[in-house]
Amino acid sequence: MKRTRLEESSCPVARSLDIIGDWWSLLIVRDALRGITRFGEFQKSLGIAKNMLATRLKLLVDEGILVLQPASDGSAWQEYVLSEKGRALQTVLVALSQWGNAHLYAEGDVGTVLVDTEHRQPLRKLALIASDGRELQPEEIAPQYPQA
Repeated sequence: MKRTRLEESSCPVARSLDIIGDWWSLLIVRDALRGITRFGEFQKSLGIAKNMLATRLKLLVDEGILVLQPASDGSAWQEYVLSEKGRALQTVLVALSQWGNAHLYAEGDVGTVLVDTEHRQPLRKLALIASDGRELQPEEIAPQYPQA
């Protein structure tokens, strides 16, 4: 079965999922945000097959989420480093982490909690804020479609 491409969709969620919609891609970005840069480090951290990892890394490089550059230690290796486009996915990962902690653990149980590096305090829960400062609920948000 051939995969349907969503790159021409008018929906930004669909276009985003076309690039980062499989769990391996987001886990690679998560690891890159934690400082992993080398193929072998990603493979060890994720336990992903090398051919699958190579495919995902190539897609992330082709889409400008990762940049391939010479190793920072001067060796002959190359490293995968997040671009600004890739670093911007941190908000998506924080939202997924907070949602997972709130909904996927038994009461009183919790997974990894994200903290700020300066004060070591948990991040405030992400919220959807209107331009006037109001916190919005899902029913208060609607898509505005582009004019044809």
